[in-house]
Amino acid sequence: MKITIKPGTAFGRIKAHPSKSDAHRLIIAAALSKGESEIKEIEQSEDIKATVNAVKQLGASCVFNGNNLKITASGARLSDGAVIDCNESGSTLRFMIPILLIFNKKATLIGSPRLFERPLGIYEKICEKENLTFQKIKNGIELKGPLKGGRYEINGDISSQFITGLLFALPLLKTDSEIKIIPPVESLPYIEITLDVLKKAGIKVDLSENNIYIYGNQLYSPLREYVEKDWSNAAFLDAFNLIGGNVRIEGLNHLSKQGDKVYKEFFSLFRHSSPSQHPPEINIADAPDLAPVTMALAAAKGGAVLTGTKRLKFKESDRGAAMKEELSKFGIETEIEENKITVKKGILHSPISPLRSHNDHRIAMALSIPASITGATIEGAEAVRKSYPEYWKDIEKLGIEVIYE
Repeated sequence: MKITIKPGTAFGRIKAHPSKSDAHRLIIAAALSKGESEIKEIEQSEDIKATVNAVKQLGASCVFNGNNLKITASGARLSDGAVIDCNESGSTLRFMIPILLIFNKKATLIGSPRLFERPLGIYEKICEKENLTFQKIKNGIELKGPLKGGRYEINGDISSQFITGLLFALPLLKTDSEIKIIPPVESLPYIEITLDVLKKAGIKVDLSENNIYIYGNQLYSPLREYVEKDWSNAAFLDAFNLIGGNVRIEGLNHLSKQGDKVYKEFFSLFRHSSPSQHPPEINIADAPDLAPVTMALAAAKGGAVLTGTKRLKFKESDRGAAMKEELSKFGIETEIEENKITVKKGILHSPISPLRSHNDHRIAMALSIPASITGATIEGAEAVRKSYPEYWKDIEKLGIEVIYE
């Protein structure tokens, strides 16, 4: 889908949308329980649909009533030879792998080619050590357990999703387990969201420094929970306030464990900077999903230096390279180093060629910020379906003109 955004100023009130991170975790915990759960106010994005379809393969019944999801489960079960399509959802893939490895049954995970370019080496090494099946196939992997309780050492600077996956699976094993997280630990808030969901589901773990002790032979309790509103996607809407807009976002929990609420701190650096100062330096190691919107704002607000960026190449796109390519169409120069990105000061010009989303929802949404200043056409705008299907309609509600082609 191709859209054209006309120059304009965003103004008005908008309700924050549900958190994809929270929803993934609540759905999986409910599917591992015995009984009836209800997860309320879920947004049916492509990633969430992938997780819902995945837990159906664990024997869970999932029925939507509007944006509420009723899950009826009798504990995790798996049919031998089950095939689970993760589509483009890294969370679905990495959360499900350890759960499937609980069973002494063959299972296959498939998805988009880009999905399996993302790192999975931590799980591959665990399977090799434990003599479990982890076989790469075209656009997928074949797995077979059974995983056993024990001590697992995980590097903390690759992705917290590996730790979350193990945290879901290990309580179901017969013996106790321990996860030792090797510093530095990045994206810690996502681990905290997982631990919060486990607590709601009656799962007991003990924390000490960089160690998590997980008791075995536990049972998940059914859940009746509302999905928290999403700080990550709210950042794209709030960004309009730094370029002349007046947008009020309603429903966000300011006590949330979501790490992306740190965007408020990032954005304040742009508010308080002046042309005579050096561009702000922003460490995004714990909030890598904020990189595209931060780069977009930097292009409009005199530049910035982003550090802790090395994991951006392993997202839905190589996000640093993708944003560099697209910002260059506005006349903004970007320099990429191994763990640092510098968006240089410049003047935004109307792009002479269409922008591309790179099939990445966060790139598509980030590009709407400078596009609302100069006007621009964005190709692949349907990428927002992955996490925020209503994004283009929402910015229209705020007065940004969007033409669909």
